[in-house]
Amino acid sequence: MTSTVARSGNRWADKPPHSRAWKGRRGRSRRAAALEQDRAAGGTDRRWIDLGDGRRARASVELKLLPRTRRIRAYLRWSDRGRSPTRYLGEVEHATRAENLAEGWRLALARGLLARPGTHATSWAKNPAVRAVMRANKARDTGPERRLRSVLHGSGLRYRINAKPLPGLRRTADIVFFAARVAVFVDGCYWHGCPEHYRPARVNDRFWRDKIDSNRARDRETDQLLEDAGWTVIRVWEHDDPQEAAARVEGVVRG
Repeated sequence: MTSTVARSGNRWADKPPHSRAWKGRRGRSRRAAALEQDRAAGGTDRRWIDLGDGRRARASVELKLLPRTRRIRAYLRWSDRGRSPTRYLGEVEHATRAENLAEGWRLALARGLLARPGTHATSWAKNPAVRAVMRANKARDTGPERRLRSVLHGSGLRYRINAKPLPGLRRTADIVFFAARVAVFVDGCYWHGCPEHYRPARVNDRFWRDKIDSNRARDRETDQLLEDAGWTVIRVWEHDDPQEAAARVEGVVRG
């Protein structure tokens, strides 16, 4: 299993990364750029994304350096009817551009952003149930999150959303009460392995099983790191009743 980058430090904290870690060669042709992306993705058939309505687009991973923080970020970019949508993938910290591009493609695949090789243009996966899960998955601002936030706001609580409880820790909580030091995570049943509703994928089962196991391990690590820093962590499943979940959160925050 190939793990995604999840580091709490910055290998370039003392000096900026060398340009070979992120910058493309000047004067290269479009063909050369396409071949570079193909190699990083593992083949040209692994660069497709589903646009819906039977349409697909070939994506590319773009690397950008943030000079102030000396961090390299990876983005997925494609063209759609004159627009150039972009999706942030994460930070990468390898020494070469080739390695960082490959890491970006692995992040895109792990997040379900790419169409499966050899499947129909509108299909995220051969199994309809898995395809529905993939399309419903969002990194933030999901339906369960919005419903929980609405109940909490209605009870008079104020909070931050999609915030990092600890500035030096690259872990983002869905709802954060900084004064009370309470971090709330709304976990999706598929991606976090809900014991009630998670069902293994029928296609590429080993890959997805490893991914879910990795997410579970990361969740446990996140909980421990925050608790060690004096925070209270509350995890809510997406299937939980928002009124009951909100009452649980309110009891901790006001308690």
